[in-house]
Amino acid sequence: MTTLEYCAARRQAETPTSVRVLKAVPETGHGYRPDPKSRTAGEIAWLLARAEAALLTLLKTGSVEWKEEPAPARIADVVSAFERDATAVNARIAALDEAGWQKKGKLMMDGQAWEDTIEAMVWGFLFDSIHHRGQLTTYLRPMGSKVPAIYGPSADDSGH
Repeated sequence: MTTLEYCAARRQAETPTSVRVLKAVPETGHGYRPDPKSRTAGEIAWLLARAEAALLTLLKTGSVEWKEEPAPARIADVVSAFERDATAVNARIAALDEAGWQKKGKLMMDGQAWEDTIEAMVWGFLFDSIHHRGQLTTYLRPMGSKVPAIYGPSADDSGH
């Protein structure tokens, strides 16, 4: 199995897990934050969705500029955006060949450039999203929600 095939398989497995976590955020929890320095639940959820949109642009054009955008008022709209863009990203990755996987890409953020192979950037986006998804799961119980099974059962979800 190539790293491209493995990454495509991992993204296919991680996407529905991320959707379950996003759907677990209650509409009333959009503004919840455990500390004044922390992002709100809605901001983290939107970050996950925006990362998929940025990655889609990167895969289409070879470069992307990260732009902060205000989160939609409804978590359901965040989930919809995430699902749409993650599905499109997964399809683009599945259609890549090794030359496209090794092509150089560029992300601009706050005047700083990250330039690397598409492979490294896709993996970087995936790891960052998994990190923020985990961060979001720590908000769920204090908001009165349940933590879905992720890599196995949780205290709230047997995973079946």
